[in-house]
Amino acid sequence: MTGAGRTTIVVGYVPTPEGLAAVDYAVSHARTTGGARIVLVNSGAHGRDSDPKFAAADDLDALAARFDEAGLEHEIRQSAQALSPAEEILTAAEDTDADLIVIGLRRRSPVGKLFLGSSSQQVILDAACPVVAVKRAD
Repeated sequence: MTGAGRTTIVVGYVPTPEGLAAVDYAVSHARTTGGARIVLVNSGAHGRDSDPKFAAADDLDALAARFDEAGLEHEIRQSAQALSPAEEILTAAEDTDADLIVIGLRRRSPVGKLFLGSSSQQVILDAACPVVAVKRAD
């Protein structure tokens, strides 16, 4: 745990149902641990703001309001650097000495199930802390 016993949770967020499922899990987990610091990370592929995974400002404002409403300390990182989303998540986890990373996974076809998405796979394999991968609710 980081500073004064407070847990830090890094959430990889994309503006999709899977991204919201990751946020939901992180908020729920933070509440059960007595309040955690949430570091939300959003990035388009290689920092491109034209990528559909790059969240709009009003989307991030709504998430910040949700964290405020829940009484959760938070930071929102949206990088325009040339790193991959997985590298952005891993860098945030390292920078904050994260206790947990939460990512959302989308459902895949039987063939697609043989492989995780490259970002998800990189986070799971390279993270120095536990990673929770959540699916959206149906």
